[in-house]
Amino acid sequence: MNLRVFDDGNHDGNDFEDDGVEDANFDAGVLGNGAFGDGEFGNGDFEDDGEGLVLYPDAHWMTRALEQALEAERAEEVPVGAIIVRDNQIIAAARNERESLKDPTAHAEMIAITQAAAAMEDWRLEECTMFVTLEPCLMCAGAILQSRIPRVVFGARDPKGGAVESLYTVLQDPRLNHRCEVISGIMAEPCGQILTEFFSNRRGKK
Repeated sequence: MNLRVFDDGNHDGNDFEDDGVEDANFDAGVLGNGAFGDGEFGNGDFEDDGEGLVLYPDAHWMTRALEQALEAERAEEVPVGAIIVRDNQIIAAARNERESLKDPTAHAEMIAITQAAAAMEDWRLEECTMFVTLEPCLMCAGAILQSRIPRVVFGARDPKGGAVESLYTVLQDPRLNHRCEVISGIMAEPCGQILTEFFSNRRGKK
């Protein structure tokens, strides 16, 4: 397999439902390790795997997903971002592009999954972790299961559309033949704040 690693430039990809979202309160949950934006983490946030490889904390990768959300905000898209990591490297980075692509399926998670499958040259995204700033919806949760991603980390909960913990527990449903490890609330405060401010500003322009 020739794995193509995503570079660190600006990239694209997800979204959050517009219907009713302006009135939603994004649940900050528990703030994860690290601080958004400063690139600094406290002692103990980095782990050595015993072979000299530094394993970054979930907050480090969530910061990268937040960078994608900020790109979406600048493009006047609902600010949600996602990345997919394999072997301590980003292989996909995406933001919400539903408005710009005029595509109801252009959520950050969906675009990131497509990018990662192309990078791995395989639809099975095994040994990967998805980091996304907002709890995935039903569509994205379904795509995560179909792509066999084993681990999903998200920031803010979505009380009106979340299909991972808030409304449904699709990724851990024992009736399905694939389930994911789910970590929630990582850097939830900034992940939720960017959404709250986006919709507040949009209401102010009306």
